[in-house]
Amino acid sequence: MNGPALRGAVWHDGRVSNPPVVTCVRHPDRFTGLACTRCGRPACSECLRPAAVGQHCVDCVQRGQQDVRKVRPVGTGGPVPFVTYGLIAINVLVYVITAAQAGSAMDNYRGSSVFREFVLVPRLVADGEWWRVIGSGFLHYGAIHLLVNMFALYVVGRDLEQALGRARFGCVYLVSLLGGSAAVMVLSDSITATAGASGAVYGLFGAVTVTLLRLRQSPTPMLVVIGVNVLISFSIPGISLWGHLGGLAAGTLSALGILFVPTWMSARDEQSAQRIGWVALGAVAVFCLAVIGFAAMSLRSETPVVMIGAGTAAAERTLSAH
Repeated sequence: MNGPALRGAVWHDGRVSNPPVVTCVRHPDRFTGLACTRCGRPACSECLRPAAVGQHCVDCVQRGQQDVRKVRPVGTGGPVPFVTYGLIAINVLVYVITAAQAGSAMDNYRGSSVFREFVLVPRLVADGEWWRVIGSGFLHYGAIHLLVNMFALYVVGRDLEQALGRARFGCVYLVSLLGGSAAVMVLSDSITATAGASGAVYGLFGAVTVTLLRLRQSPTPMLVVIGVNVLISFSIPGISLWGHLGGLAAGTLSALGILFVPTWMSARDEQSAQRIGWVALGAVAVFCLAVIGFAAMSLRSETPVVMIGAGTAAAERTLSAH
């Protein structure tokens, strides 16, 4: 690519005016006062595209689109979404184990040692049972709760995994799960027993919305889905509103970090863009863990609560599905 041409205006007597006039890097015969906000090269209006911040030249737009993989409908030759299917399989397996232990498909949380050991109870996390923060995201209160979450994961997970790639998709899912747990730790009652994959699924909703914006497609359908689900979370008792909103926030921020932050920081090539995206994703994860740690320390400083039967008793007293 040739550099910008600098030309001065020629007077009738042959003199050339100063300072020189800048021309478009792609069209040397066109004078312009515009420039790409990413690479800084001068460009005419035909070669610039609106961006989230300023305007980008067509070359930067093409490089930026490489950050998001082309999404093909599943079953048309695209890569198999193994991570999505694997997450569904793990959730179903854990549910089968809890149902078998409880002897009930609908009341699988009663009498299941797995459920008792992994359900998220903030007070127990504060007492050192940190594994509940992640483990609770693979538990479900009954078959309907499981089916609703797995259907949503199946619908949005496949295309998002193809857009982000398996590694980044899996990390966004886990960070969303952490975000939901962090919100529960801070904003829910300390003896509320919370379980479910909805926090992670809401995070995927937010990530899909960000991906659509990055691809310059309308996010309206996804925003409607999010709005309806948030309204349901407000309206129906027993649903963990904070778990949903925390997961939504974490997933949205994670996707922004992967898809937009490299552009905002003017990444020069694909490798640097990927590094910046991973750092941004890690920053969201660290923030979620810090919130969980802060909440645990705050609960530890409160008056101890005597909980007979620990997670089981808490689950039977105060249930919260997400």
